[in-house]
Amino acid sequence: MNVEDLEPLIRERLEAEEDSRLSEYAARSSHSMGRERAEDPCVMRTAFMRDRDRIIHTKAFRRLKHKTQVFLAPQGDHYRTRLTHTLEVMQISRTIARCLSLNEDLTEAIALGHDLGHTPFGHIGEDALTSTGRLPAPFNHNEQSVRVVQVLEGSGKGLNLSREVVDGILNHTGADMPRTLEGQIVRTADRIAYVSHDIDDAVRAGVLDPEDLPMASMQLFGNNPRKRINAMVQDMIAASMDQPEIKMSEDGWNSLLELRSYLHEKVYTGSTAKSENHKAIHVLTALFEYYFENPGDLPKEFISADSSLKWQGVTDYIAGMTDQFALAQYERLFLPSAWNS
Repeated sequence: MNVEDLEPLIRERLEAEEDSRLSEYAARSSHSMGRERAEDPCVMRTAFMRDRDRIIHTKAFRRLKHKTQVFLAPQGDHYRTRLTHTLEVMQISRTIARCLSLNEDLTEAIALGHDLGHTPFGHIGEDALTSTGRLPAPFNHNEQSVRVVQVLEGSGKGLNLSREVVDGILNHTGADMPRTLEGQIVRTADRIAYVSHDIDDAVRAGVLDPEDLPMASMQLFGNNPRKRINAMVQDMIAASMDQPEIKMSEDGWNSLLELRSYLHEKVYTGSTAKSENHKAIHVLTALFEYYFENPGDLPKEFISADSSLKWQGVTDYIAGMTDQFALAQYERLFLPSAWNS
C-alpha cells in the first residue's frame, strides 16, 4: 500500500468520526479556520492532533520542567513546576471535553501550549520584565506563548499552528474569551488546576493551615485535593452540558474565585513563600540590563538588526530561561569566579 492510500483510511476516517461523535458546539478539524501558512494535511493525523504533537516536541515545552510554578527553589520533589501544572491542566481539560463531546485534540493542544511563554520564577518573572521600563507594554505570558509558537520555535518560523489553537493559547487569560468552547475549557481548567494544586503545595510547605481555608468553599468542594478537583470538574460539566458556552454553577464559580482570592492574599503576595521575590526580581532585571547594554552577547538568534527592537530579543531570551539557567547566567556575569589555587 502506498503512503497516499493511507490518507482516506486514516485522517479522513478520523475527521468523519469527529463529525458523527462530537457535539454541535464542538470545533471540527475538517472545518478548521486554517493556518497562517497553507500546508498539505497530514496523512495520519487531523489538524489539531498535528498541532498537539508539534507543541510537545518544542524546546519551550521541555524547558517547562525547570520553571517555577509558585515556590522558588522548593526543597522537595513533590512541588509543582510549570510542566506538571501544564499536564494537570491538560488532563482536567481533556476529561471535561470528553464528557461534553467536544474536541479533545484541540483542547489538549491548547492546554499543552498555554504556558510556553512563561518566564522563570513564576509570575514574579513577568513583573520583573515589566519593571525594567524597557518594554513598550507590560509583559504578559499568554502573549509570549503565542510569540513562542508563531515566531521563536521552528528555527524562527514558528509552528504554523491552527488558528483555533493560537486563539486558545492567547485567550486562556485576559479580558477576551476564546472563540472555541475547547479554549474556554482550558481557560477555566487552568484556574481549577492552579487553585487546587497551589493549596496543596502551600499546605505541604507549611504556609497554609488546612483549618484556615475558607469554610464554605471547602464544604462545597472538599478538603482532599483529589475530591476538590473532581467536584470542580463535575460542577463545570453539569453547568455546561449541551450549552453553547463553558461555565460553572454560580456557587461553584464564586467558591473558585474565593479560593483564588484567598491564595493571592495568603500565598502569592503575603506569605513567607514570597520572601525571596526581591532576589528573583534582582536577578532578572540585572540580566535584562546587561543584555540590553550588550546585545552582542545574546545568542545570534536573538540579535536584531533593528536597534529599536533590541528589547524584543532580550525579552525573548530571558523569558525562555529556566530558573536554573537564569541563576547560572547571573553568577557567570556578576559574581567573582572561584579562586583557583
